[in-house]
Amino acid sequence: MTTLTTIASSRDASLCRRDKVAYARGMSKQLEDSALMLRYRDGDIAAFETLYRRHNDSLYRYLLRLSANRQTAEDVFQDAWSKIIKARQNYRPTAKFSTYLFRVAHNCFIDYVRRNKRHGRETNTDPDLSPDQGEAPEQLAERHLARKQLDNALNTLPDEQRDAFLLHEEGGLSIDDIGFVTGANRETAKSRLRYAVAKLKSEMVKANATDKGIYDE
Repeated sequence: MTTLTTIASSRDASLCRRDKVAYARGMSKQLEDSALMLRYRDGDIAAFETLYRRHNDSLYRYLLRLSANRQTAEDVFQDAWSKIIKARQNYRPTAKFSTYLFRVAHNCFIDYVRRNKRHGRETNTDPDLSPDQGEAPEQLAERHLARKQLDNALNTLPDEQRDAFLLHEEGGLSIDDIGFVTGANRETAKSRLRYAVAKLKSEMVKANATDKGIYDE
């Protein structure tokens, strides 16, 4: 398998795997993302490895739940990191790196959907299939049920509201950052997130009531 370091240092950067990458020795975990990206721009591959390790999981979860399609999420994930790699020489820290990364990924997703008219949703896109160490079977079952309920609720949202919620939930982005990523003004981004949260709460209450009724029978 091609290593991440080889990918990041190659000229065309044609692919970026979603494998786990350990922190490079001597690289501080506390170093700011923008500083790491600047170091990578100047040729420090270890800095990119640290950035990738910090953000690959949250980015993948965002894309998986946004698209509800594993193949789409994988393709867009690779495309987004490839664009980050290719554009490293032009990088300027005008926004947080996470905001920059999610804006690139968001635009890659929009382009992907436009190119692939048959993009569809799947019924099972749980991004967290590995139980925590020592987790009891009933806890694992409850966690998977909660994730399934959330994914079903997410699918009831309009695209813009789902996007805003996932940028906040998975990306940890602020209202202003969400607006920047999606190209919306602050009030629009705030409204989308507010309506998304209200709708999700309503759907989760319904789902819990339905599941409780099933289990009580």
